[in-house]
Amino acid sequence: MKPGSVNISRIVKETSLKQNSTDFAVCWIKKEVDGIEIDSVLYNNVSNSIFFIDPKYQWKIFKKDNATSSGYILYLSNEVLNNPILSNLHINKVRLFNSGEIPLFKLSPGIEKRTQAILEMIDELLGSHLNHKDDAILSLLNTFFIYCDGQCNIKSVVSNTNSKTNVVYKFKKLVDKHVFEYHEVAYYAKLLNISPTYLNECVQEVLATSSKSIIVEQLLMRSRHALKFSNKTIKEISFELGFSSPDYFSYFFKTHTGSNPSTLRKA
Repeated sequence: MKPGSVNISRIVKETSLKQNSTDFAVCWIKKEVDGIEIDSVLYNNVSNSIFFIDPKYQWKIFKKDNATSSGYILYLSNEVLNNPILSNLHINKVRLFNSGEIPLFKLSPGIEKRTQAILEMIDELLGSHLNHKDDAILSLLNTFFIYCDGQCNIKSVVSNTNSKTNVVYKFKKLVDKHVFEYHEVAYYAKLLNISPTYLNECVQEVLATSSKSIIVEQLLMRSRHALKFSNKTIKEISFELGFSSPDYFSYFFKTHTGSNPSTLRKA
């Protein structure tokens, strides 16, 4: 990569402005900021969101507290986005940065932590003199974009006020909060005061998948994390995730992954 093809900075200042460059900007806002202004339109009280901004747009991020970081701004050149490692990703296939709209991703809680870790590693690598650091940065960017495109995340545009998108976003927030206890679509539809059929219609239209698959994906993500990174027994994990028995948890896990929980734990 050419020097300066990838740049990253923390969102610390009271006002963060677009750099005078032709690079694309990826703004990951973790902690709530007062607002982000894009193309003279202000969006207030933004948090836990990733914006993908074409260089043709002017933008600013406003925050009151300049003592802590609210996230990262990642600048990427055309050269980087056209690299063979990234060129086949969905983000480029749909020309995400050049669609005439401003794409917005709302991250699920588990992915949010991974996203932060990836951006922190990119930040560290850019300031290092390690061998093969360019390869490592491209690999991390590849992982970052794959996570952003995961079905657990809401894909929308900042100008989108479509009611179905709002339903799906509320559904995702409820699943994030209650998936340890409730695994049925009907429960979430009732909380939203809509029918399961309409909820599934909304999810299918916005995310091209089913309501049940969102719940399943959340359970699998949390199962894998607990199995790989905790010392809890499979029995403890199964009850913590709301399964009626360890046997049913094992059946669920094998049905959706092809392997038993114990197999993943030993891997």
